[in-house]
Amino acid sequence: MSQTANVLLAIVVACLAGGVLAIVAAAGTLALHARWISRLVSFAVGALLGAIFLELLPHALELGTTEHVMLTVLIGLLLFFLLEKLVLWRHSHLEVETLVESPSTNAHDHTHGFDRGRSGLMILIGNSVHNFCDGIVIAAAFVADFALGTTTALAIVAHAIPQQVGDFAVLLHSGYTRRRAFAYNMATGAATLIGGLAGYAALASMQEMLPTVLALASASLLYVAVADLIPSLHRHAAPAETAQQLFLIGIGIAIIAVVHIVLEH
Repeated sequence: MSQTANVLLAIVVACLAGGVLAIVAAAGTLALHARWISRLVSFAVGALLGAIFLELLPHALELGTTEHVMLTVLIGLLLFFLLEKLVLWRHSHLEVETLVESPSTNAHDHTHGFDRGRSGLMILIGNSVHNFCDGIVIAAAFVADFALGTTTALAIVAHAIPQQVGDFAVLLHSGYTRRRAFAYNMATGAATLIGGLAGYAALASMQEMLPTVLALASASLLYVAVADLIPSLHRHAAPAETAQQLFLIGIGIAIIAVVHIVLEH
């Protein structure tokens, strides 16, 4: 099998693991206690930070100039901030529309009851976009280096599982049955594969774009870790919980480092 075919096969397998298999694993964790979900989040933070600072950024700096890579990371963080703001604004707008259409429903009922599926719809749209971007990140990493692609895919799967658990909860709250929520999330998981194939098609012959794409990938994963996952860990502020979180973050970083060393040698 040629090198190109190997890279493409690796991208397909990693995207399936990052999308579909992460959803299957997440569905299996729904029965777990909330404390275990928090532990998964801590591990995911470590895996993401390890992939960013031990793999993606160093590789981007090897391929491009420091000024270009760092500026791209900065711009990427701001872009992801604006993108999340737009999603949140649209979600709030839909909530207001629902309250206007159903004036007899007070805010408490709207928050804790079914929202006629609109929160679920926003989750599905946001998931599709997020998974598509994850696929592009995986493709860019594998095109640059096989070891980089492997550790990046591992980090993406690690953060996708607790994310999908939260998404399932929102879908169920929105009135979806478990079977329907699982089916819709499986459909959005396919966006990872689509993103991976699109990223491979675009980058296979455009090696000069790799530093920029890897820098944007670093910004994407860093934003997920710092803006989405770490704040959820602050809900458990007890010293014992904090020590456990740091330990699991360290485990996540260590696994990325070990995988990198094994694959390199």
